[in-house]
Amino acid sequence: MGYTALYRKFRPDNFADVKGQEHIVTTLTNQLKNDRVGHAYLFCGTRGTGKTSVAKILARAVNCEASVDGSPCNQCETCREILSGVSMNVIEIDAASNNGVDNIREIREEVAYRPTKGRYKVYIIDEVHMLSAGAFNALLKTLEEPPSYVIFILATTEAHKIPVTILSRCQRYDFRRITIDTIAGRLMELLDAEGVQAEEKAVRYIAKAADGSMRDALSLLDRCIAFYMGEELTYDKVMDVLGAVDADVFSDLLRRVVDSDVTSSIHILEEMIRQGKEMGQFVNDFIWYMRNLLLVMTSQQKEEVIDVSSHVLDLLEEESRMITPEILMRYIRVFSELSNRIRYEAQKRVLVEIALIKLCRPAMETDLGSVLDRIRVLEKQVEQGIPVNPAGTAQAQPSNGQMEEGSARSQEPARAPRLPRAEPEDLKRVMEQWSQIIEETDGAFRPMLKSSVPKYDLNGSEEAPILYVELADNIVAQRYIDDPKGKEQLEALITEKIGKSVQVQMIVSGSRTSGELAELSVDDIIKKEIHMDVEIEN
Repeated sequence: MGYTALYRKFRPDNFADVKGQEHIVTTLTNQLKNDRVGHAYLFCGTRGTGKTSVAKILARAVNCEASVDGSPCNQCETCREILSGVSMNVIEIDAASNNGVDNIREIREEVAYRPTKGRYKVYIIDEVHMLSAGAFNALLKTLEEPPSYVIFILATTEAHKIPVTILSRCQRYDFRRITIDTIAGRLMELLDAEGVQAEEKAVRYIAKAADGSMRDALSLLDRCIAFYMGEELTYDKVMDVLGAVDADVFSDLLRRVVDSDVTSSIHILEEMIRQGKEMGQFVNDFIWYMRNLLLVMTSQQKEEVIDVSSHVLDLLEEESRMITPEILMRYIRVFSELSNRIRYEAQKRVLVEIALIKLCRPAMETDLGSVLDRIRVLEKQVEQGIPVNPAGTAQAQPSNGQMEEGSARSQEPARAPRLPRAEPEDLKRVMEQWSQIIEETDGAFRPMLKSSVPKYDLNGSEEAPILYVELADNIVAQRYIDDPKGKEQLEALITEKIGKSVQVQMIVSGSRTSGELAELSVDDIIKKEIHMDVEIEN
């Protein structure tokens, strides 16, 4: 006979072997002992948590001729037939490939016949959320009032996709993710049974990498044993097989990122790639390392919430004094977004490099977390005496020959170009384009300006001419006068049109200021400025 994978070889065959789901095992065992078995069950939970295994155990238990404390004996003829897959009483259906109405109609026709041997006919429908809408409707009536000798066991990883009408007719059991301690304990039992030596640290890393799935843990263990057949399974060997990275590397990488050292960070990544590390695993493990650091920084009882060695805990304690929780949460956010994308991308290395550059150069982003990180970088550079440019990044240090020549220039702050002030002829251009300027404003400000009257103070100072915009006398107009955004928008639009700066002031019709002004007449402006009469031809 060929080799049997560990997850198949050590599949639980009774309730006592089911690990991490005591709340479900206890309930089902009590139902079996007291003959209170339901007619429909729904098993929900993530992959590898024991849904199908418990369903098969329950199917044998309800038909077992000599059950022990609610568990099947696995010795009687009925149990052996079910275990070998030849029993007509237990029918397993994969809804992923049998999801049509016709498949469910076949079940409805079959349930009319009593079991040939045993008490119950059990239907196990795996991945039931894959059924079509028509198939669910066909199943509904049978599921609601099945014959007394029929039991339905539905299993799914996505319970939210199942119609409420189906959910309300089933006893729902939610399978929890299995803890690292439980998985590690089970793996040690199986290693002893297989005669394989392994370090506890190595086994715990496999349990952590399984992410709550016992089946995934057994598959990972199978890979490691096969690669180092006949040898002791050490932590370094497990890291090598799984393409994982040691915590010391993550500690070094995080410190380079905190120092904004892009070059060293890329070199560390290059070394990981050269060693053949898998980029998706690298990203996930780095997120986990930063998660542990965040817990060290925010939890009063950190030893109880993180599972790391004393050496790694010392590294985390030291790093917790180098960074703030807000900036660390930004790092986690950037890499979490990367984790969602990298599994579907071909250029994984490029994506990881971009993420590292984002962490080292917070100026590339504009969210609050990056702003806080930019402030931290600037403060650190100021403390070290490194000059910084207006963008917040360190300026390149000039050579000795350039330093004396450009020392005077480097001390002068950069100034924005100063626009010339508007002349009377420019105000004429404003009047000619006044309708266009109004059309480029947005929101409720536009209709307000259409009823406005531009005015000019003929007796005002020539050094600072002001364009007055008289608005209708109402409450809405006062709101725009109090809010400087409208004024700033007008000034920007006028500057864009004429290329010169014009000071705008908005007033309410009927105010004292309004009474001292005249409507903006270009002829009057020219007359005042150049002191000559203007003849107007009729």
